Amino acid sequence: MHRFFIPAEWIDQDGVVIQGNQVHQIRDVLRLGQGERIIVLDNSGWEYEVELKEVKRGWVKGVVVGRRLIEEPRIKVIIYQALLKGDKFEVVLQKGVELGVMGFVPMLCERCVVGHLKDVSTRKSGRWQRIIAEAAEQSGRGRLPSLMPVLLFPQACESAEGLSLLAWEGEEAMGLRPALAGKSPLTVNIFIGPEGGFSPAEVEIARSCGLVPITLGRRVLRAETAGLVAATAVFYEFGELDPA
Repeated sequence: MHRFFIPAEWIDQDGVVIQGNQVHQIRDVLRLGQGERIIVLDNSGWEYEVELKEVKRGWVKGVVVGRRLIEEPRIKVIIYQALLKGDKFEVVLQKGVELGVMGFVPMLCERCVVGHLKDVSTRKSGRWQRIIAEAAEQSGRGRLPSLMPVLLFPQACESAEGLSLLAWEGEEAMGLRPALAGKSPLTVNIFIGPEGGFSPAEVEIARSCGLVPITLGRRVLRAETAGLVAATAVFYEFGELDPA
């Protein structure tokens, strides 16, 4: 059944009125009509099964015939990802949402290969939000993961609350599992650098802010892969990949 995140105000008790671009998706792309059913979500964690009653050019109307609460991961994983070349950052967003990541913080680091910060944030933010929404709809999420504005690396380190881990190729002793051992954090922040990695100065900034440098193993992971691997390992360690 097709899923759509919509504003909460479009749901009025048992009635739903959908407007905007999603009308085109329902009517012209999916060619859904009266009597067919979709799932709508209001970003509260609830999903609503809706039977379509009217499908017009300007709106779609339906009635709620069922509702269900969607569980999110018990542990909140946030990926602090340095900006990457091309569409690699978008891959992190899409796959991170599918895994269960609750938030993303794009960072501008010393070795990022990007244009001006303002140009990056204004051109990309809308597209990134759409990628998150589409991935959340596809993967059965009940809430949209958050997307913070682009932060400079020191600002990102200072803003992190909870257990914060810095994946750094220069760390040889501390692995991910020992860093998590004996802990029951509500939030795990995973910091991932750009293609060239974190600079030594950035590692020292991270340490001063309480971040724990870790290694992700003997193999060298790409910048767009490392955060996804670390997030998966955190979810596994805390039982989030077990059957419901």
